[in-house]
Amino acid sequence: MQHHFHYEKDAEGIITLTMDWPGQQVNTLDRQFVPALAAALEQIEAEREQVAGVILASAKQTFFAGADLKWLIALGPADAPAIFAEVEQIKAQLRRLERLGRPVVAAIAGAALGAGWEIALACHQRVVLADPGIQLGLPEVTLGLLPGGGGVVRMVRHLGLQAAMPYLMEGKLMRPAEAAELGLAALAHDRADLLAQARAWIAANPAPEQPWDRKGYKLPGGAPSSPHMAQLLAAAPAVLVDKTQGAYPAPKAILSAAVEGAQVPFEVATRIESRYFAELATGQIAKNMIGTFFFQMNEIKGGAARPPEVPRWRASRVGVLGAGMVGSGIAYATAARGIPVVLKDTTLAQAERGKGYSARVSARRVERGQLSPQAQQELLDRIQPTADSADLAGCDLIVEAVFESTELKHQVIREIEPLLAEGAIFASNTSSLPISGLAGAAARPESFVGLHFFSPVDKMQLVEIVKGRRTSADTLARAYDYVQQIGKIPIVVNDSRGFFTSRVIRTFLNEAAAMLSEGLPPAAIERAALQAGFPTGPLALLDEVSLTLAVSIADEARAAALAAGQPAEDAPGEALLRRMAGELGRPGKAAGAGFYDYPRDGGKKQLWPGLSAFAAGAAPATGTLDVRELKDRLLYIQSLEALRCLEQGVIESARDANIGSIFGIGFPGWTGGAIQLVNHVGPRAFAARADELARAHGPRFTPPRLLREHAERDEAFR
Repeated sequence: MQHHFHYEKDAEGIITLTMDWPGQQVNTLDRQFVPALAAALEQIEAEREQVAGVILASAKQTFFAGADLKWLIALGPADAPAIFAEVEQIKAQLRRLERLGRPVVAAIAGAALGAGWEIALACHQRVVLADPGIQLGLPEVTLGLLPGGGGVVRMVRHLGLQAAMPYLMEGKLMRPAEAAELGLAALAHDRADLLAQARAWIAANPAPEQPWDRKGYKLPGGAPSSPHMAQLLAAAPAVLVDKTQGAYPAPKAILSAAVEGAQVPFEVATRIESRYFAELATGQIAKNMIGTFFFQMNEIKGGAARPPEVPRWRASRVGVLGAGMVGSGIAYATAARGIPVVLKDTTLAQAERGKGYSARVSARRVERGQLSPQAQQELLDRIQPTADSADLAGCDLIVEAVFESTELKHQVIREIEPLLAEGAIFASNTSSLPISGLAGAAARPESFVGLHFFSPVDKMQLVEIVKGRRTSADTLARAYDYVQQIGKIPIVVNDSRGFFTSRVIRTFLNEAAAMLSEGLPPAAIERAALQAGFPTGPLALLDEVSLTLAVSIADEARAAALAAGQPAEDAPGEALLRRMAGELGRPGKAAGAGFYDYPRDGGKKQLWPGLSAFAAGAAPATGTLDVRELKDRLLYIQSLEALRCLEQGVIESARDANIGSIFGIGFPGWTGGAIQLVNHVGPRAFAARADELARAHGPRFTPPRLLREHAERDEAFR
């Protein structure tokens, strides 16, 4: 096993143990870890009298990555006892490391995440390169897990319950400077200093103990039984339920492991942690989240939907047409990644206001210490506001983000396209207008593509890349490269009205309006959405996007259907939206009145009491309100539409549907995405439940042919 740990002892008796997993870009916690570390420790223990200390280092760019998730995702509930035993073996070796009787220092020159940070915590000291690009911490909760290698127990014993919680329950990561402020690491200027500090610490601490192994150790911030901590912990479950609505089991398990573990000896605490880990790791929700947030996300990062034959490309100068909220956000996201931007609007004053958006967003980053004042000024200097189309000369990518009107977009395309340099590409930011139709105004439709950004652009990670009928592979690849260049997540969809995300979320919003028109209480609709795991209720979301826009999109879809000789009926709930936006004069948040009232003094929004009028014309509700029915309607209607998109070729993979639904429209992360929800339930059971909903609420819930086929075989979507 020595090929995993390179063992080198110098004349002073300091061993440098270098982790170097063969044939891998990173070191991972796989089935080789325990025997490899055990073999290294046996050699150190055999030479203990000649050993002054140990420096644990890495031969990779990162220190140590997390666990081998291919191993974890294959587990089932029956594997819980086995995974408990394996995790306990890992912990036994880490415990052996920290009780070696000799100082052990982790020399960290790259990221140490998950198991990597747990290994570092088992060392007596950590010295980290002062590189702000290095990330440290325990992000397991974002994959539906908890840190199972002692991370919960050691972070709590280092920091105390209250201080440790953001790093455990939220998966908050640290930069080296923050780790140093917390007392978890020392900072080194360069690699030579890294090793020098490690050696100096060993010399100064010949017989160290972990804080929790010292006699008289007390938990920082107080034990759970202390009055102050007991008061905080009494409220913690309610706060947790308010945040997660019970949809995510990992934060609850972390809280339980942390609090229970803080009341017992170290070894008992680690066993408690192992039991909770085994329960989560063998559950379906962790499988959903690992499959989507890790494996499918890595496929996207690796360019799974990018034409492989096209060489990689980098945008060097980008033009953005339209300095509204989305256009200004695109300009900011581009300039923040070091790319010069020309931000054009009809007047210089409007363009300047658009640049002001970047000033405000970057100022908040300066206040939080994420950006230096000099870096902020450099970012702003990269944005050139203008009203002169001639300033777009030299741009190799133009993104138009003008009002959602085919006529206006055609006008802009005809005006600007002749100014483009040879080989440049033109992109339209639209949420619903067919790209092939917009490309009809372009002289070079093969260089035309859709880039659907989500608002606010500085916060929303997804970009929907839309292929027109004549979009070339070269254009698609460049669009993909640009999206990744500015740090966003690309999914690729084929052209159709509403594309993927807008089609799917429209069913969510319409279903909520349909429920309201049936006389269901609006508060119950909103609460059901939150309990299902959506970040906001559908009625609040409708107010945010504006009911006027929702009606406008429905009108465009109706007109297009009629023009194509297809039936054009209002979807359930659309009549209610038209009445709200028109007759009742409540178009949404921007107007101060929608489904909610928005006090002018900035007070808390409240559901509009007048919504009770919709119940008056509906059949009276009988019996107890079925919350499961409401949740299923809001979840299933979107998954069914996602399946139709997959069946129709609008989206080409379950991967892009899952990532797009979560990062674009807020589909609950615990499901793994709109199509992974079908796998979570089981295709056969999902189809049967959809049939029940169709009988109760209408044909919009009827399973599409693709689902029927998978249900017959009970075959998961891959």
